[in-house]
Amino acid sequence: MNQPRFKDLADYSISLFYLLVLALLSCLPLLWLFRLGQGVGWLGYRLLGKYRRLARANIRIAFPDWPETEVAHCAESHFKNLVANMFCSFTLLRKPWQEIKKHFDLSIMERSRERMDAAPSVIWVINHIGNWELFAIVPKVLRPVTHGFIYQKLSNRFIDDHVRKTRELTGLRVIERQQSLSRSVALLKAGGDLGILIDQHAGDKGIWVPFFGRLASTTPLPAILAKKTGAELLPAAIATVGPAQWRLELGDFIPQQGASIEEVTYRANLALESLITKRPSDWFWVHDRWKTPAPKFLLRGYKRGVYVPDSARALKPFRVLVRSSNWLGDAVMTVPAVRRIKRGRPDIHLSILTRTNLAEFWRTVSEVDEVIAIRAQDSIFGVAANLREKFDVAILLPNSPRVAIESWLAGIPRRVGYSRPWRDWFINQIISEPRQPGPLRHQSNHYLRIAQQIGADLQEPLDGVMPREIEQGLVGVCPGAEYGPAKRWTEFHEAAKRLSSEQNLHWLIFGTAKEQVFAQKLVDTLGANATDLTGKTTLLELMQHLRRCQLLLTNDTGTMHLAAHLGVPTVSIFGSTEPALTGPMGDGHVIIRHHVECSPCFLRECPLDFRCMKAVTVEEVVERVRAKLVSTAVVSG
Repeated sequence: MNQPRFKDLADYSISLFYLLVLALLSCLPLLWLFRLGQGVGWLGYRLLGKYRRLARANIRIAFPDWPETEVAHCAESHFKNLVANMFCSFTLLRKPWQEIKKHFDLSIMERSRERMDAAPSVIWVINHIGNWELFAIVPKVLRPVTHGFIYQKLSNRFIDDHVRKTRELTGLRVIERQQSLSRSVALLKAGGDLGILIDQHAGDKGIWVPFFGRLASTTPLPAILAKKTGAELLPAAIATVGPAQWRLELGDFIPQQGASIEEVTYRANLALESLITKRPSDWFWVHDRWKTPAPKFLLRGYKRGVYVPDSARALKPFRVLVRSSNWLGDAVMTVPAVRRIKRGRPDIHLSILTRTNLAEFWRTVSEVDEVIAIRAQDSIFGVAANLREKFDVAILLPNSPRVAIESWLAGIPRRVGYSRPWRDWFINQIISEPRQPGPLRHQSNHYLRIAQQIGADLQEPLDGVMPREIEQGLVGVCPGAEYGPAKRWTEFHEAAKRLSSEQNLHWLIFGTAKEQVFAQKLVDTLGANATDLTGKTTLLELMQHLRRCQLLLTNDTGTMHLAAHLGVPTVSIFGSTEPALTGPMGDGHVIIRHHVECSPCFLRECPLDFRCMKAVTVEEVVERVRAKLVSTAVVSG
């Protein structure tokens, strides 16, 4: 049996069960039906953990000041009302109006009747509050014109056919969403009224506007139709006011004069907020209204974009956690991606999770709102506990399984990273990699690819580095390389000696405490012309010293990347590694590298004769540094 036939059989079986349940429910009095629905909703609240958690999370977004007890009470009441109204709607749509109006309060209608009667047509801006199915009947009772309703076709074609025919029995003209624009315009221009549900996630076709202070993709269709036809926009809801009792609630007509499509859409959300706030438990909280879109949850690429008016209150944050790389050089190479992620949407609160030794570096990146430091003694469970229920998204820059498990244990809903062995079970948005090998690209592009695939704009220009006060004649030198001896050139002392005698330079020697042995040669050779800072600076102090330097002479090190990040020109010596992959970022840097037959080998120690580094001569280094000093002196002067 092929797949389509199997689906039809399954859908038909489900529809038969659905019709049987409807028949049984129709035998009960309306009040009994309402009470039965409340009981089923009470049970569903306890059994359906996924939807219970979703409802509570949504309520917290809308009402962040509520205590947890009030959130839970609202969520439970919602489940009970939702099922009770659903059961009652099955029966109500088949009853005559004389019977329905015994359960329905329409007294509020009088205040809006005069303006409605004067309007060429009315768009009922409705939402999933209370017994919204009654909008198949109510507008026609209030206004003797043709009434239409836009609906989303159900996946089960048999149930969809039944629901559509039931609605049409009331005289309602049902318009499927895919045909909505042309048919809706025709109906409104002919003087008819139209109902549109506006409170569901609108995906790529929506405008991202605030809803309860948080960005939500919202359909602009009511605003578009109103602009095209001159129709009035009337917010409305059918609220539950008691057991099997409902009342029509109306908001103020949405002002449109001089307002853009985006502004009218925003005002529609404000009207909906007002209706929800009157009876919070009546709204459809089990819908993922503030859905994090996939894969591009950064919003730069969306067709209709983001609209936040000046009059809007401060946006509630979309909280993004970026797990930093553990090595300084790698962390620096992620900065362009982090900066573009921050620019991806206006509501981002961007936190960096990093080892303590890199915290000072990340605090200097202006796009970072918060730095969370991981101490050496922190277990994976301790890190996860510190992150729990704080973030919407985790972006994992390192490729280790541990960082994925941390975010998974923390319960972060969206976890983004590259596919790697042993960690794909813990990631739910995997970044694709190029299918075919291409030319070498800098390691920073590895991270920019993540930013691009989640929706960042890579073409947007970034601000340059901050200006710095350069001390002429002050240069830095970094003779070590923590990775291993294959990355260390051994003749820094000779080059520095010749340059000092020519140019009266003073050298600041940078490195870790382990690298003091390499600094000693320089100190012994240069004497008073050198200051040994190896192992004597914090990362923040290292950055402060680097910013003073005219340039940095260095191996391929984290300090090289840090200097480039700070706008300090570098003269960098490469041997076992590949500058096209991990060279300093930005313009104005000098690379000294001899491409011997075995390079790049990427080994920590050379198994041969160190030929790549021996090919670099003192004369060559002196010449390149000398030329760079001249150019930096001109620029800084």
